[in-house]
Amino acid sequence: MIDGWLEIGKIVAPQGMKGELRVYPSTDFPERFEVAGLRWLLRPNATEPEEVELVKGRFLEGKNLYVIQLAGVKYRDEAEELRGCKLLVPENDRPQLGEDEYHLMDLVGLPVFMQDDGKLIGTVVDLINAGNDLLEVRLREEEDMEKDSKNKNPKNVLIPFVKAIVPVVDLEASRIEITPPDGLLNIN
Repeated sequence: MIDGWLEIGKIVAPQGMKGELRVYPSTDFPERFEVAGLRWLLRPNATEPEEVELVKGRFLEGKNLYVIQLAGVKYRDEAEELRGCKLLVPENDRPQLGEDEYHLMDLVGLPVFMQDDGKLIGTVVDLINAGNDLLEVRLREEEDMEKDSKNKNPKNVLIPFVKAIVPVVDLEASRIEITPPDGLLNIN
């Protein structure tokens, strides 16, 4: 991603004949697609985003998609040209969060430790939305080698992002501490 920008979604297809666009969100903030205003569009292979105006948007029930209308896009063929483009907002345009809420970009890259013995398990590489959020953690290579001496690729595990299993997220100290149930790190 381009420094200074947050990706909020990707245009995946036109919707209908009047220039509406289907967007797969990469944000938990519906106002990014429902409240009119400026957004930025990054075309595939482009290095600089271009300013666009979001006119309106709505959530498409059952599809986990938003349907949006951008100013100046009135026909299906114009919408088709935007397939694959990413929607961005400036990095400093971050909604205020409540207690125990986090921005994805603040979690990715944080080291994950066992709470009981302080052992480093790995690093957060993604947050997956699947009913309950799941932290995707790339295990340390030594961990992988112990489990499978033939495996040369780092292994990722999914950890439910719930208080009982992830009791400590300390952004100031740049660390996450977990208390996984027996077998969680082995079954993924």
